[in-house]
Amino acid sequence: MAELPLDQVRTLLAVVDEGTFDAAAAALHVTPSAVSQRVKALEHRTGRVLLMRTKPVRPTESGEIVVRFARRLAGLERDARAELGMSESGEPTRLSIAVNADSLATWFLPALTRVPRELRLGFELRREDEDHTAALLREGTVMAAVTSSPDPVAGCSVRPLGRMRYVAAASPGFAGHRLGTRTGETATGHTGTGPAETDPGLRDLLAEAPVVVFDRNDDFQDDFAARLLGGRGASPLRHSVPTSEGFVEAVAAGLGWGMVPEAQAGPLLRAGRLVG
Repeated sequence: MAELPLDQVRTLLAVVDEGTFDAAAAALHVTPSAVSQRVKALEHRTGRVLLMRTKPVRPTESGEIVVRFARRLAGLERDARAELGMSESGEPTRLSIAVNADSLATWFLPALTRVPRELRLGFELRREDEDHTAALLREGTVMAAVTSSPDPVAGCSVRPLGRMRYVAAASPGFAGHRLGTRTGETATGHTGTGPAETDPGLRDLLAEAPVVVFDRNDDFQDDFAARLLGGRGASPLRHSVPTSEGFVEAVAAGLGWGMVPEAQAGPLLRAGRLVG
């Protein structure tokens, strides 16, 4: 069975992490030609194309397997060096994590402050929708991910982190003008009622009311609307605001209604800037 030369494996990982052959060469203190030769040699040895020569470079399905191997190898090497007392240089370890925007805006950063400082970890956060963060883990692009999937990626484990609660919210002016609701009423049209009791007139208004979404992959509002509208999604008139804080401000400003994390909605509900 052919071995995987460690210098070639590490070079492939550097190309994926840095995004280009030139950047990987600079990080490894070798020439771009040497990087290219090592990657080609590894592809020849494995009999597979390992990289898509795009900008930035991306691993193929076979390349993802080698990248995962390289990251685990790097982790084992760090652990061994620490146990052998060979970490005098104090060089920090980079830990790449995929995390969704709402977690970043609420609980995730305070959680990172609880990591012991003596570990000397440098966090590299990649923002991605919680339904897609596992794909970055599967590709080997990150070493950990906050995900909505309960199924572990091969070679990884899953640990429950809890649940995020959301509120269907809008500004008071938007709710009164576009949804016909008054202060004290919920988005379902009756204080304290559930989706099954939604007023038919309100359902018609909700189907046409402008909606705020995070990006084109965000189907959260559509899922909520479908439960109220018998399978029909939210209005096609929508505003895309790709930051968690901007999303909340867009809803509070009256651009449309949206699903706001309870942690962010609470102060605005109490201040009267949102109704839910």
